[in-house]
Amino acid sequence: MVRRILLIAGGSAVGLNGARIRGPNGCELSLVEDAAAGIQAAIGGGFDLVLVSQTASSPAAMEILRRIKEAPSPPPTAILSRHATIEAAVAAMQAGAVDGLEGPTFAEAMHSVLRRAGLLDPLSPPADLPERGPHGPAEFEGMLGQCPAMQEVFALIRCIAPADSTVLVHGESGTGKEMVVRAIHHLSRRCDHPLLACDCTALAPTLLESELFGHVKGSFSGAIATKKGLFEVAHQGTLFLDEVANLSQETQGKLLRALETRRVRKVGDTTEYEVDIRLIVTTNRSLVEMVKAGEFRADLYYRLNVVPVFLPALRDRHGDIPLLARTFLEQFSRQIGAEVKGFSGEAMRQMEVHTWPGNVRELRNIVERLTVLYGGSRIELSNLPWEIREVRPTSGAGEVPRTWEELKKAKRHLSEDLERRFLIAALDRCGRNVTQAAESVGMQRSNLHALLRQYGIRPDPRNDK
Repeated sequence: MVRRILLIAGGSAVGLNGARIRGPNGCELSLVEDAAAGIQAAIGGGFDLVLVSQTASSPAAMEILRRIKEAPSPPPTAILSRHATIEAAVAAMQAGAVDGLEGPTFAEAMHSVLRRAGLLDPLSPPADLPERGPHGPAEFEGMLGQCPAMQEVFALIRCIAPADSTVLVHGESGTGKEMVVRAIHHLSRRCDHPLLACDCTALAPTLLESELFGHVKGSFSGAIATKKGLFEVAHQGTLFLDEVANLSQETQGKLLRALETRRVRKVGDTTEYEVDIRLIVTTNRSLVEMVKAGEFRADLYYRLNVVPVFLPALRDRHGDIPLLARTFLEQFSRQIGAEVKGFSGEAMRQMEVHTWPGNVRELRNIVERLTVLYGGSRIELSNLPWEIREVRPTSGAGEVPRTWEELKKAKRHLSEDLERRFLIAALDRCGRNVTQAAESVGMQRSNLHALLRQYGIRPDPRNDK
């Protein structure tokens, strides 16, 4: 018998995780993100359990519970929260909830609630969830990764999210920097306020300044009305600047002043106004090298690099490719209604050999293509695109640069990548102990620490002695 579950959720992240408990668990999950529509659906009947998600400061969940319980024949209800307290649990029970639970992910929390409500086998594991790796949960805020490097990223996000410190997320294109930004915001005290994004590559410097700080009517040609900037609109929330390395020198100076004074001035205006935002920026370029080359202001770099978060390339995330590939295959198979057959061992080994220059984005796109073309059958080696099928382990030799600028860029990228891998390998060999790692490679401890900070590599504090 299929059990029907209604989830009244407050955001797409909740829906994504919640959708993963369908299928083998014998439950059909319906997601409604609008509170009024959710109440009507719950009162309408036909659901074995209604789950209501609650954010850190929103009282809406309690009101939803009360409204449902006022119905003539209310269904059983339970509340899910990432910030559960004894007081909140008591209030939920008083409002009519039969259960309440906080979990590391909403999916895991829901699985426990459903078991305790008698809708699942008490001994059944959450089979639809990504497996738990040796270093911790494989899923975190919609991101997947069980390798030590990604577990460090997850731990760092948990640590820094409650603070208001500026965060610099750096990593190659396609590694998931925007997902890190959204995770930090979702777990912060500003989660009930806006998260606004600005692509620093999409606009000319003059238009970008107007986008960030706003402008007054008549300040330039085309300014037919006064406009608020993102700093003002994101008040009490989070402002996300994507690819901050592309800011012009002039805009860099104005951004620095805004961060130092917490005040901004619209283009063409003479007055300033206070802003209350948390700034998170991302880049796929080395700001350190740009500072050395005079392309990025050193004072702004130090203002932005308060808490660095480094996302490793997929080729450095040993063991994560099978986890990601299987998860993407299951997602796309559900979308097109295909039966999941998985990958052959030969195909998966070849995928692990590929260097994935487009990182997780490339892997996701390839798996989507394979699902559409071969859904319902096992993915074999012959089904893989030629650029993956023909690759063989190499010593790192690639395409020969055609210009001097390409050669310099390739040498710089190779140098940075090799240095970062050198640091990670040294730490891994010594159990993340900085002192032992420095001795093993013949470096002074202070110099090793400086390099670790530069690349955003975080040693285990318990072993940092």
